[in-house]
Amino acid sequence: MKDNNLKQVGKLGQSIWIDYIRRDLITSGELKRLIKEDGLRGMTSNPSIFEKAIVESHDYDSDIRAMTSEGKDCNAIYEALSQHDVQGAADEFRQLYDETDGKDGYVSLEVNPHLAHDLSGTLAEARRLWAALNRPNVFIKVPATDEGVQAIQQLISEGINVNVTLIFSLSRYRQIVEAYITGIEARAAQGESIKKVASVASFFVSRIDALVDPLLNEIIRQGGDMGQLAKKLYGQVAIASAKVAYQDYKEIFNSDRFKKLTERVARPQRLLWASVGIKDPSFSDVKYIEALIGPSTISTVPMDTLNAYQDHGVPKVRLGRDVKKARWTLERLPELGIIIENVTRQLEDEGIKKFDRPFDKLMDTLAKMSIRKNERKL
Repeated sequence: MKDNNLKQVGKLGQSIWIDYIRRDLITSGELKRLIKEDGLRGMTSNPSIFEKAIVESHDYDSDIRAMTSEGKDCNAIYEALSQHDVQGAADEFRQLYDETDGKDGYVSLEVNPHLAHDLSGTLAEARRLWAALNRPNVFIKVPATDEGVQAIQQLISEGINVNVTLIFSLSRYRQIVEAYITGIEARAAQGESIKKVASVASFFVSRIDALVDPLLNEIIRQGGDMGQLAKKLYGQVAIASAKVAYQDYKEIFNSDRFKKLTERVARPQRLLWASVGIKDPSFSDVKYIEALIGPSTISTVPMDTLNAYQDHGVPKVRLGRDVKKARWTLERLPELGIIIENVTRQLEDEGIKKFDRPFDKLMDTLAKMSIRKNERKL
């Protein structure tokens, strides 16, 4: 019998993770089935995912009531719920983690998004969450801000696994890789083991097109030579950025500098494609997954996109193809007045806000539940 699409992608060298977490996914046995039957290799989460899981289901109601009765505040309740789910999912993935010698089988939990520009706060929270989760197959997610870059280097040097999130630009990606390698070098220099230290760099894809394409559309409507050029670039910038990032990845982790670390069993920081669900309904719903299948990478996929790919995906290695075209695409943008570094800086700022809002909404919901509980006592 032919393998399903997800397993075929795995045979091509890419790991499919799921960008989703919810209590009943774990307790129902569905996560176990996805791992065993569909070849799922890991899981990512963020404040928005947890907000939807907690607010839009009743799976957490009894725990919230119990902790409210104990007098716990909203933040403590959120941490207890999220950590419980991440630990449960990590336990389901533990066998895979062991079988792959730590290549796959990870689950991610993000630091409070409001700490994105707070170096000391990020470091303190990451250390605390790492200790609380107490699992080797978890990542602490840290956003790729200026402060995040510094935090990542320090955390890696301490042996804490890091999922670097909200990467949009090639320049920021190279900073993240430098932080990771410098952190590994520092740990090795201290005589500490680097064999089990893991990290992924989460490069966000579709959001780039979601911001650039409307700009291109304006130019297309104006017509002329610039309009024709804009038409060629429409829907291509995100994939082009990812393809060039992959070339950087291969160059850096095959360098003499990193080879010295591989002699001590250091792991490359794998590229993870995030935000692979489409934002433009005119695109194929598997557009970004299809284009970015390549060896030694990861794609973390929302549930609806996962189901779509299972149904009609066509697994084939495409990531290393058309690299010259990808570079040409990025080089043409300034001719249209589009400065990609400005675009990606805006996306980074907006990305942090997109995590702040659901986190705040969740805190507000938990506060209201606590008030209702206290009112019933009176």
